[in-house]
Amino acid sequence: MSKTILARWFDPEHEQMVMNQQLYDLALKVDSLSLEVERKDNFILSFQRVLSGDTSTTQIQLAEQPEQHFTRPTDLKPSAGDSAFRKEYEKTGSLIKLANNKYRDLEETFFYAPITGFVSDGYDVKRDHLGVDIVAKANEPVKCIADGTVIFSSWTQDSGYVIMVQHRGNLISSYKHNAQLLKKVGTFVNGGEIISIVGNSGELTNGPHLHFELWHNGNSMNPEEFINF
Repeated sequence: MSKTILARWFDPEHEQMVMNQQLYDLALKVDSLSLEVERKDNFILSFQRVLSGDTSTTQIQLAEQPEQHFTRPTDLKPSAGDSAFRKEYEKTGSLIKLANNKYRDLEETFFYAPITGFVSDGYDVKRDHLGVDIVAKANEPVKCIADGTVIFSSWTQDSGYVIMVQHRGNLISSYKHNAQLLKKVGTFVNGGEIISIVGNSGELTNGPHLHFELWHNGNSMNPEEFINF
């Protein structure tokens, strides 16, 4: 005779059976997803070999695999496939985001170009040039690349009029050699909002341009990897 609903509520064995069944069902789903991700991983690795020029033994295939039998929950063990690559791919589905994994906290940030012009000098750590120089028209307005708060707005001997903005994700943008600064320290600015006027101020300049820098967690970054000027 089957138990009544009330009896089931107070029967610990029944509750344990329900939980075991749910755990088993979840394990089947995880196993199925694991197999699917492994097939995608193999496809991506094959494609990367082709892009690198290794076509001697590589064939890009994404064919249906033979039906696999599910393992029981007690047989599930972590495998080498449960790597950082797989976890990141499952989460984002993007190899581009994976390549910039160390900038994960910036993935949701949309960057405006501070100014449109010609990049006359690029980012080069070896030369201690930790930003890009952008030549633009005289009196061109400089825009903030993203929402943030002004943390520096003043004159310096080398870089002339400088303004710096603190953004989310421990990101700081720096705009140097301005002709005029339009925002004060402590001011919140929106992405795309005008914060200064391009100029030629300071000793370390040889013509009107914007020297722009990006800093993340205290380290400089190449702005051209994130912004199209």
